[in-house]
Parts: sequence; C-alpha cells; structure tokens
Amino acid sequence: MDYGHPLKFGAFVTPTNVTPQAPVETAQLVESLGYDLVTFQDHPYQASFHDTWTLMSYVAARTDSIHVAPNVMNVPLRNPAVAARAASSLDLLSGGRIDMALGAGAFWDAVVSMGVPRLTPAQSVTALEEAIDVMRGIWDAGNRAPLRLDGTVHSVAGAKRGPLPAHDIPIWIGALKPRGLRLIGRKADGWLPSYGYMKPGDFATGNATIDRAARAAGRDPREIRRLLNITVPQTGLDGWAESLAALAIEDGASTFILATDNPLALRVFAEEVMPAVREMLDAERARMGIDVGEPRKAAALAQRRGGIDYASVPTGVRVVEPGDFDYANVKSTYMRGGSPGLVLQPKTIDEVIDSVAFARRHSHLPLAIRSGGHGISGRSTNDGGLVIDLRHLNTIDVIDRDQRTVRIGPGARWLDVAVALAQEGWALSSGDYGGVGVGGLATAGGVGWLARKQGLTIDHLIAADIVLADGSLVHASAMENSDLFWAIRGAGANMGIVVSFDFAVEEVGDVGFAQLGFQPSDLGDFLQRWGATMEGSPRDLTTELVVTRGTPTTPRGVHVMGVVDSDDPDEIVRQLQPLAEISPLISQSVQLVPYSAVMANADPAPHSGQGEPASASGLIDHITPDVAEALARFIDTGASPFVQIRCVGGAVSDVPDDATAYAHRSANFAISAGGAHRERLAQEWAKLKPYLSGTYLSFDSSLDPARIHDAFPPATLTRLREIKRRVDPEGLFRDNFSIIPTSAT
Repeated sequence: MDYGHPLKFGAFVTPTNVTPQAPVETAQLVESLGYDLVTFQDHPYQASFHDTWTLMSYVAARTDSIHVAPNVMNVPLRNPAVAARAASSLDLLSGGRIDMALGAGAFWDAVVSMGVPRLTPAQSVTALEEAIDVMRGIWDAGNRAPLRLDGTVHSVAGAKRGPLPAHDIPIWIGALKPRGLRLIGRKADGWLPSYGYMKPGDFATGNATIDRAARAAGRDPREIRRLLNITVPQTGLDGWAESLAALAIEDGASTFILATDNPLALRVFAEEVMPAVREMLDAERARMGIDVGEPRKAAALAQRRGGIDYASVPTGVRVVEPGDFDYANVKSTYMRGGSPGLVLQPKTIDEVIDSVAFARRHSHLPLAIRSGGHGISGRSTNDGGLVIDLRHLNTIDVIDRDQRTVRIGPGARWLDVAVALAQEGWALSSGDYGGVGVGGLATAGGVGWLARKQGLTIDHLIAADIVLADGSLVHASAMENSDLFWAIRGAGANMGIVVSFDFAVEEVGDVGFAQLGFQPSDLGDFLQRWGATMEGSPRDLTTELVVTRGTPTTPRGVHVMGVVDSDDPDEIVRQLQPLAEISPLISQSVQLVPYSAVMANADPAPHSGQGEPASASGLIDHITPDVAEALARFIDTGASPFVQIRCVGGAVSDVPDDATAYAHRSANFAISAGGAHRERLAQEWAKLKPYLSGTYLSFDSSLDPARIHDAFPPATLTRLREIKRRVDPEGLFRDNFSIIPTSAT
C-alpha cells in the first residue's frame, strides 16, 4: 500500500579513511545532484573507516541542505544518552539536517572486541527499545523533570534533558526479524532494511507486521516511513525505475537510498531514475486521489484540547499543537508557563486576517496575541485557548531617510530594531530589554532608556496598519481613522492586531551606559533623594532603579542603571555625579557604547517560563517622603523580591493627557514588582495604591476587572469604550485589560 509520504532519495556512502576526503567529496556531489539524504555505515571496529559521528559532523559542515544520517548507528557501541546529545548538537549546528537510523547490533565478535558485553538477539532488541526511550527523553527538552529509566541494558538516573534539536529528529530502525519489526510498529518513525538481504515478499510481510504492531499501540501506520537501501541492479538500468515505482506504489517505499560510491552511478540515478520514479508515483497518486504528506502522530492528536476545530485551521498558516515537536518553544512566555490549545504563526498580513477569522469562529476560547513573547502581564499565552504568534512579521524597513521614518513589523524584537537603526545613526526609545517584541510594547506605551528625552515609544508612532476583529485591514494615523490611532497608543491590544508600525525616530550616536550599586542604610531616604535627583536632572539622563529585598546572608541592595544620551565622556560623568553622591557606591561601571549595545541584553533561547508569577505596576508623580517610606515598607514585607522604578517624566509629560490613550502624563516614575504569590502581592500592593496615579498595562498581571479604572482615567475609558463598540463590539480582543464596549457596559 502507499502510505502517502513524500518521495525522497538518498545515498549510502562508504566512510573510508584510506582517502580521507573521499566520502566528504561524495557527499558534496550527492547534494549537488539533488539527493535528499546522505548516510554512512557505523562500524567503529573497522580500522579503515572514519568514525561515523566525526564524519557526519564534518560532512554537515561542508554541505548546505542535504540531510545526514548513520546507516545504521551501532547502538551497542554508542551510549544512547550521549548519542542523543550529539545528535541534538549536530542538528542545531546544521540547521535541522540530522536524522537517526538505529540498529540493534551485528558482527558481535567485532563488537565484543571493543569491550562491549555480548547480547542475545532478544536482549539486543530490548536494548534498542531502551535506547529509543533514552534518546527521546533527552530530546524532550520542554520537560523539566530529570530523565530516569531503569532498563535492563540502558539506565538513566536523573539525566538533564536537552538541548532541543532544531527539528523533530526521526528514528528509523534497520531490522528484518519479527521482534525488531514489532518494535518499529510500537516506537519508531521509519523502517530501513537493505533490499539485497530480503527475499520476495519480505517487504510486504514486514510492512504487515509493523502495521499490526502500530495499530496495537494506538498508532497510525502512516506515521512510519518505509525506507530501502538499494544497489545498482546487475542486469542494468532497464526497468529499474519501474521496479522502484512498483515498490513505492504497492509496498509504500518512500525513500530509496542508493548504496554506491561511484560518481557516475550516482549521477545517472539522479538524472534518469529519480525523475522517472517520481513521475510514475505522482501519476498513480493523482489517479488514486492519495493525499501526500507527513501525518500528525497519534500521540500528538491525543493531546488536542477541546473546543477547537483543528480541521478548519487556515490553509497556509503554520500552526503548532500540543504534542508537536516544537510546542515547548511556543507555549510559554519569558516569565509565564502556558498550555494553549493551538498556536497560529502567520507569516503575512493575509494570514493574520485568516487567523483572526479562525479566532472569531472560536470566540468562546481565550485569545492571546503575541509579538515577542516576553509577556510579563501573562496575556500572551493561556490555557487551552488560541495564540496568534506574530514572530514572523518582523521586517524593519526605512521609509524615508530624510524624514527618519521607519516601518517595523510587530514580531521584530527591539534589539534587532536597535541594530538596524544604528546603521543609520538613529535610535528609538523602546523599553530596557532587547528581547521584547515590538507589538506589545508599541501599543501599551513604551518606557525606555531614552524616555525622558524622547518620550514614550508611542509618541513616535505616526501611522499603523491594523487587522480588526471583523478581519478588515485599516490604516490609522492622525489624518485617517484618527480615533483608532489615538486608541492604539496605549490600549492597542484591545482594538485589533497592529501588523505594521510607522515610526519617526531620532538621531542618536554613542551613549553613556551606567550601572551603579548601593547599599543604603536608610532605604526610604535613598529613594526620596534619587527621585528628586532625577526630576532635577537634564533630560539626556534616564535611569531605572531596582531594589532587591536581600536574604539572611545577603544585604538588601539598590542597583541603578541609566543612559546618558551624549558621547562626551565628561558630560556623561557630570550628569551621573549627582547620583553617585546620594549614597556611598559599592560598585560602578560607566561605558561609552552604541545604543544598540545597551539593548543587546536578550537571551536568544526560546521562552520557557513556568508557573503563574504575579506582577503589579503603578505610576507615581513624585517620590515624596511618604511614598518612599511606603515603598520601603513594601520591600520589607517580602511580598516581592524586588521593586523596579523606571523614570518617565520629561518628554513623556510634554504630551497632553488626552493626546493618546496612555493618559497618565504627569507621572515621573513607573514602579513594578513581582512575586510567586498572587494574593499576597495584591494585599501588600493595595497599601501602595493611595500613592499611585495609574498603572502601566504591560507590567500588571491582575485579573480584577476593576483594575481597568486604574489603567485609564474616566474620560479616556469612556472614549475607548465607544471606539471598542465600533471596532470590536463582540469583544474578540478581550484578554488584555478588557475594555467592555459601550453597548455592553
């Protein structure tokens, strides 16, 4: 039967070291001829062979696109946990081009000569099954539990998992006997026999054995690719393509791996046989109406969440489901664990529109919109709902150099924006962490290192394209859809999905970046003096302050970081000197660096937050003695391990309160705190509320609907509700400090 897998071709190259570069050059030839795969036998006891893993690594480095695999890896001589890590590393280094084919072991006298105990045929299959479990356990990098397996041959006692490979590495097994075939049906991704060792009918019999075992294990037999090692027929090329096509059509073979080192044979096979086999198989599949593709595994299907019509996912939109290989990379945010039922990753605006339509059909589910995935507030992931992940809309383009205008996609990260703008001698104040996505920050406000001089990020927004809840694409600016343009600058996540931002940016050269450490004896006094110093400082200087609670063995500390927008070392020191005089310094560092270097502080690893940490935020006009003492008392409660205070004011306050949906323009400071215990944090934070004049959406995880009144003053909220009524009356975008439309209030 035809299992519907895409047809592939490979080569089986001898790993000879007699002419060391020969197998490498053959692999490069194979790639140039259009083969999909190059493989090497694994016989470490052969003195005339390269070590297969070393050769595979070298070949992967000397090729660009072809997949590389052992054929087959000698499991008795390869520790599976170490082999799994080697495969992960090589897969990451090669861009996802490593496949694994395993064997239970052969040539046992030679294996024993290498110091490995002899196994019976039954024991060797058991060892192979345990090796598969170990390897898959190592690759399960999203599982934080240590890997444990108490096997009869292979045991693992608490090994760390990871790294996650670049792609879902398949495990194929070379076997001919029933015990090995049943193992393939239970656990493998492919069957890789050598056709020369098979008698007529063996392939069909083997398929039947594998399929029965797969069904008994609750698997779909189509999950298992059927591969064949083949040789050039001694009878010549006549009828060769027809015989291979028959194996594909009648027996489901979908990968043919030619065992030869002969360049002429490899070329003839590529230029004459491969196209003919492909043409015959395509014609038969079209006649039979067979769908071609890799089926989703039964184990992944079993993890689908209720209430989602997975069959109606928009065509062309990449989706990640629970159970998919890379789900661990997309389910959570920087700080918060999540388990969405489906993550949609559109690559174009049309695909965003299709994704919104899908979300509209599932309006009973939570919907999160994610740009960079930082998500301190927790609203860019969820449990069982949908996530529209905009990471692929990450372009950064110059619109007009004379006017210093740029167009940026919501999925770009701010460190990449900083690097791109630095090439023009420009910068845009945009948070303090380069790993944050543009979309979330640029619709909430944008408190950054240049805020006191440049204002908020939203203050530089001149236009935006937005996909609304009904799927329409609208352009908003001061001249077009001006109400919507007003709303997205501070409450954008409620109004739609901004798919591109137009900004006017500033000329910025090198800046002074300072890090100052203190251990003040009187925290309240220190906070008051720091606040007064900052309010009286030139606008070139923007700082933020972090107070850490301390432990029984470490004292409470204060860390002040800041940027001086000047490339004059003397001016930088002059502006920082008043801060250094507030309290004795215990550490100091001042550097003259490009602004892009300040933003180059992001961890490139996928976000893998855990749990439900709480965060709270507020805005303060001035750090008066009462405010300073209240903040000191809050730190002393232990409800949060830290308090962070960012400077705003300056240019932020130049903008009228009603000019944007971000309305708390009088505030000079934005404070935030986080903790593991939501109720305790809320209880202690409530004691600060009399001193607060608003809240900053991006740093607050509160689920209390009443907090919407903290985020927006009455007049602002009234206007937002009316706009919400027009652009999202059903409240599709409701999971980010939900603004209830006027008609529903």
